[in-house]
Amino acid sequence: MAKIETVEALRAIYKPVHERARQKEIPVLDQHCRRFIELSPFLLLATHNADGVVDISPRGDGPGFVAMPDDKTLLIPDRPGNNRLDSLQNILENPTVSVIFLVPGVDETLRIRGRAEVRDDEELRTGFEVQKRLPATVIRIAIDTAFLHCAKALMRSRLWDPAAVNDRSVLPSLGQMIKDQIGIDMPVESQEEMVARYKEALY
Repeated sequence: MAKIETVEALRAIYKPVHERARQKEIPVLDQHCRRFIELSPFLLLATHNADGVVDISPRGDGPGFVAMPDDKTLLIPDRPGNNRLDSLQNILENPTVSVIFLVPGVDETLRIRGRAEVRDDEELRTGFEVQKRLPATVIRIAIDTAFLHCAKALMRSRLWDPAAVNDRSVLPSLGQMIKDQIGIDMPVESQEEMVARYKEALY
């Protein structure tokens, strides 16, 4: 076994990229990208700070929760979370981001790269009002490239296959796992208690 250190060595292991895969990146959101985003209730946002430390954050809401004011722009509301603000702080240091959109039942994904900024404009925030609550901020992404990704990864993982779904009891509650990891002497919520608390603060 050897560490691969050059692009040439890496490329020698794999077949040449298919021409369709090479050319499929587009600089705007076409009708297929827009429809994918309209159907998507979930995305993964990748950011990195000035030192190159990468973070990937899940974002979710009702289908179509990401707005597209034009074919070069995404608007993502920042709903209440744990207030670590990893993604937002990273964007302030380095605006380059990547996004993967998923649609339940669809094995293909949509990948977007661009440059982000964090906004607190009242007009933008008001456009994402839910249950009379506004997001604290909105992430605005100027799109550089977009492309549809093939289905192989989700097919292999059987992500949408009901027969592959685990019962939540296969893992301890989140509270128990975090207590075990960091060793803090604190009461542990049951999974049911935690979910009930979350539901009160989703927006």
